[in-house]
Amino acid sequence: MDTNQFEVIIIGGSYAGLSTAMTLGRSLRKTLIIDAGEPCNKQTPHSHNFLTQDGKTPREITEVSKKQVLKYDTITFYDGIALKGRKVSEGFEITTNKGAVFKGKKVVFATGIKDQLPAIKGIEQCWGISVVHCPYCHGYEIRDKKTAIIANGNKAFHLASLVNNLTKEITILTSEKKNFDESQLQKLKQHNIKIIEKEISEIIHKKGILEQIIFTDGSKEIFECAYTATTFKQSTSIPTELGCKLTENGYIEVDFMQKTTVNGVFACGDNSAMMRSVATAVYSGNITGAIINKELTEESF
Repeated sequence: MDTNQFEVIIIGGSYAGLSTAMTLGRSLRKTLIIDAGEPCNKQTPHSHNFLTQDGKTPREITEVSKKQVLKYDTITFYDGIALKGRKVSEGFEITTNKGAVFKGKKVVFATGIKDQLPAIKGIEQCWGISVVHCPYCHGYEIRDKKTAIIANGNKAFHLASLVNNLTKEITILTSEKKNFDESQLQKLKQHNIKIIEKEISEIIHKKGILEQIIFTDGSKEIFECAYTATTFKQSTSIPTELGCKLTENGYIEVDFMQKTTVNGVFACGDNSAMMRSVATAVYSGNITGAIINKELTEESF
């Protein structure tokens, strides 16, 4: 058998990809995982809101998961980055950054997303530690702290409404003219949520722990943590090069079975779901593996 020929190629070996691989390994499907070990949450100290793993580091969860998945003989792990993909007669062909070429009947993109952080000095060093995106993943750990919300308009209002249950010291930093309607402004005032419209210059921190926010006019405000509504981009262009459609929000479009708009191509995890969490990634990967096995069975039985 061609060692570069697989039934399934999974691009991305974090929670969604490993979950997909486990389901396929238990069905004896010859599966390749391509991953370079650079997850988007590598800087996050602890992972939360996932049963049995609450408080573990992302690395701990990944290492245990990978060890369990690779116990299945039909699973192969390749350390590298998928650079190109194309449709071929056998299914799909994937080329890596090391020049290796693999073929698979089905392809899964579990590639996550790349956060596009605001252009603020110091924010990158605090990202995932004291500057976060999700109250469900991080809110409990930074409860009752003096909190900034770096956002404007509907995104800021949504975050403020969620965070208000976790702390009563909230200030929205819009970095520009505030963009709220009258009903939103009334609600924010009712809950004593302040708004600062000055542009942010820098975040002062110690080893990722936020201490102060400096504005371009030279003024400063003390904060202990912050939420920010980031934009993102897909981690790889291969899905769109293969013809996969993106949603208006930039996610890979999938149906309830994690199928993309291209037959034989699947996507799971953060690249195709607005609900960004370890639990959601594992869930969507589990579905992906089961549906792929179903398709392969129908094609060969």
